[in-house]
Amino acid sequence: ANTTAIKGVFQRISAQFAKMYKRKAFLHWYKGEGMDEAEFQEASKNVIDLITEYQDKQDAVVDLEDGDDDEDDEEDDEEE
Repeated sequence: ANTTAIKGVFQRISAQFAKMYKRKAFLHWYKGEGMDEAEFQEASKNVIDLITEYQDKQDAVVDLEDGDDDEDDEEDDEEE
């Protein structure tokens, strides 16, 4: 089944990354191997965009479910 539950995992990872990046933890190891700080910022932005997309999908599903209830109520009214 399709689910947006993975969004919570991405949020937790993003929060942990932000804390470590703010302290520059382990950054020297990556810089020593040739990575640039901008790559970390881009990766963080990509994960945040991914979280936003999952949130949009989750909101769309909720809207559809709410809309289905309204249609069922209208059908019930017509039958009576």
